[in-house]
Amino acid sequence: MRDVPSVRAPSMLRLAAASLAGTAIEFYDFFVYGTAAALVLGPLFFPTFSPLAGTLAAFGTFAVGFVSRPLGSMLFGHIGDRRGRRPVLVASLLLTGAATVAVGCVPAYDRIGVAAPVLLLVLRFLQGLGLGGEWGGAVLLTAEHAPAGRRGLWSSFPQIGPSVGFLLANGVMLLLSATLSDTQFAAWGWRVPFWAAGVLALAGLWLRSSLTESPRFLEVGDHARVPLVEVARDHWRLVLLTAGGLAVGYAVFYTVTTWALAYGVDRLGVSRTVMLTCVMAAVVVQGALTPLVAVLGDRYGRRPLCLAGCAGAALWMFPMIGLLSTGEPLLMFFGFLVALMAFVAVFAVIAAYLPELYEPRVRCTGAAVGYNLGGVLGGALTPVVATAVASGERVPWGVAGYLTAVALLSLGCFALLPETRPVPLLRVVRATE
Repeated sequence: MRDVPSVRAPSMLRLAAASLAGTAIEFYDFFVYGTAAALVLGPLFFPTFSPLAGTLAAFGTFAVGFVSRPLGSMLFGHIGDRRGRRPVLVASLLLTGAATVAVGCVPAYDRIGVAAPVLLLVLRFLQGLGLGGEWGGAVLLTAEHAPAGRRGLWSSFPQIGPSVGFLLANGVMLLLSATLSDTQFAAWGWRVPFWAAGVLALAGLWLRSSLTESPRFLEVGDHARVPLVEVARDHWRLVLLTAGGLAVGYAVFYTVTTWALAYGVDRLGVSRTVMLTCVMAAVVVQGALTPLVAVLGDRYGRRPLCLAGCAGAALWMFPMIGLLSTGEPLLMFFGFLVALMAFVAVFAVIAAYLPELYEPRVRCTGAAVGYNLGGVLGGALTPVVATAVASGERVPWGVAGYLTAVALLSLGCFALLPETRPVPLLRVVRATE
């Protein structure tokens, strides 16, 4: 089949920028909930629980968003493999944005009782459903336009979106936390970032309105009738290995950005502003390094960087927990920064790696399901497990042990996957089958 000529560089730049902006907006929606869960949702929506149980319950609703993400990847992956990548971007952004605005409108427990946490749970589920479709559409639209020798670089732009979304979400939270009293923040201040999601969603829709469909999708003449069935039948081992490999990235990221935030404020007595500043500073460096690491992936391969990231995480988790436990801002920042460097070694190249592992007719479903199942393994459970393990008064070495075990699991999974760089995206990669 004739290959499609590469898109001109300015067009690639516009495409990558639009993908980055949309991904940033959707992850803003997702992250603002995680920050609110760490700082304020427990007392407001689970007031009959103890402080520890309330935090666990709030993180439980946080985890629901990860559980629904694979379902979203199945739903939107079907659309992406049957109808194209572009419709996925619009539908997923609308769903996530609407659910996020609605979270900001849910009355607290003292107003409507048990209906409050139930509504929170439902809306968090819808958030995850939309985000589960977002990643596959944004990454594939970029990866399938990009020239093979620069696929890692261009595909890394949507991967910067989570960092930007996190900084937006926490920047708004930091501003409100610094300017409002604790009473004002608990009464209404925490809702403002959720309401702002509506404006951001409209901006994202405008940015994506001019995107063109992926040329690789248009060249696939025989689209899968039920992509999920083909993925489960022909690529199940690949899905499990990629999910296991990605678990470490999710576990590290949400330990730093969600659990550590709650632990520092509630257990160490560090101010909310200081904790948010330490985490945000580390995420800024992470986002800036993402395209640079992706270039290394184009030159040296995806798999070596993934293996290096997993090994780095396994070696660093105990030092990171030790530095966190000091409560000293500079030491905490350093601990977070090195941990996120291990994270970025994996996630900077994964947007190019996963599409190269799957054949075009099921690529949107397969890549997205593997990616989001990794979120369930590493992201959904980590804040809950870490909070439970750290319930004592001592340094929470159990959290470090848990994270090290996840890193070793991911290391083993990536060791079983093949290298792909660089391959034409119309080639069927069956090296793992």
